[in-house]
Amino acid sequence: MGKARKPIQIVILFLILLLGGYAIGSSVFGGDGKPREGGRAPDFELLGLDGVTHTLEEYKGKSVVLNFWGSWCAPCVKEMPALQAQWEKWKDQGVVVVGVNVGEDQMTVDNFVKLVDIDFPVVMDTGRDAVRSYGVSPLPTTFFINTKGKVDSIHIGQLDLSSLDEQIGKLVGE
Repeated sequence: MGKARKPIQIVILFLILLLGGYAIGSSVFGGDGKPREGGRAPDFELLGLDGVTHTLEEYKGKSVVLNFWGSWCAPCVKEMPALQAQWEKWKDQGVVVVGVNVGEDQMTVDNFVKLVDIDFPVVMDTGRDAVRSYGVSPLPTTFFINTKGKVDSIHIGQLDLSSLDEQIGKLVGE
C-alpha cells in the first residue's frame, strides 16, 4: 500500500511547486506582464534615428515621457507639437521625452520627424517588441516613468499641452 501512494505524493508535490511558482511569478512580474502604475517600466533596446541603439536604462535617474506613436495615426500627429513644446520646457530639469515609433521603416519615420519638426529622441520599434512588453493598444499611448524607473501614470489617447504639462509637473514634483 505504501508503494501505491508514492506516485500520488510526487504528483501532488509537483502541482504544489508549479502553483507556487506561478503565484510568485505573477506577484513579482504582474499577471499579464504589462506594466501598471506603480510597477517597474520594462527596459527596451531600440534603434534610434541617430543610428544608436537606445535603452530605457540609459535614462536612469531622469523622468521619462515614453510616447508610442505612428505617422498614420491622426491623434499621434496632433499631439506632436505638445510633446515638442514640453520637451523644450522640461529637458533642462531632468525630463526626457522619447518617441517610440511603432512598426514603420526608418525613411518614413525620418521624413515624418522632419515634417513635424521635432527634435526629442525617437526610437523605432519595427518588430513591435516594446509594444508587446508595454501592452500598448491603441495608439497613442504614453507612459510617465519616474526617476526610479517606475510607471507613475499611463495615458491612452491624445495628449494636449495642459494635460501633458500637468503629468510632467507631477513627475518632477516627486
